[in-house]
Amino acid sequence: MRWKKIAVCVVVFSLMGGSLLFADAVNQKIRVWSNGKEVADGGYLIDGKAYIPAREAGGVVSWDGSGKLSILKPNVHIVLFKGDNVFGNVNVGKLKIKVLTQVDSLTEEVAAVKVAITDPSGNVKDIQSQDLGSSKKEDFWFPTSEFTYDFKDAGKYRVGFYIKPSKGADYILVSEKVITALD
Repeated sequence: MRWKKIAVCVVVFSLMGGSLLFADAVNQKIRVWSNGKEVADGGYLIDGKAYIPAREAGGVVSWDGSGKLSILKPNVHIVLFKGDNVFGNVNVGKLKIKVLTQVDSLTEEVAAVKVAITDPSGNVKDIQSQDLGSSKKEDFWFPTSEFTYDFKDAGKYRVGFYIKPSKGADYILVSEKVITALD
């Protein structure tokens, strides 16, 4: 009688192990890279298609709980001005600049927008923000006032455009432009 119980256990555990191996083969975990950075949660390869977490697609992700997932990612163009001249690279040091952001295809209402600069060490400095209130703006320009920024170290600085989807929410990065500071 005891050998029958052992045989049943061996068969059950063999079937469970085989199912787990099959499931792993169908849903293969993969490493995903976006703009030179590895996506934290990675992704899955299922039936030859790669799937990533929706938040990694960029933009504002909202889930209504009934099976509808929305990703809001308007077209955003960032232009950098030093006086009346457009620029992309700078020398290390202080510089007076303006940021002009053009937004179109913003299909949903948002509470606010802002521009911030992230230095090569990851420190973020907010430059300017604007409350949009209850007005729905599908297409608009967002110019910052002229400001002085200290490009202290050589490296890549990221000028980011952020959207705040609702009053109590956090700002979410939807676009960025890179400035390279040279020695």
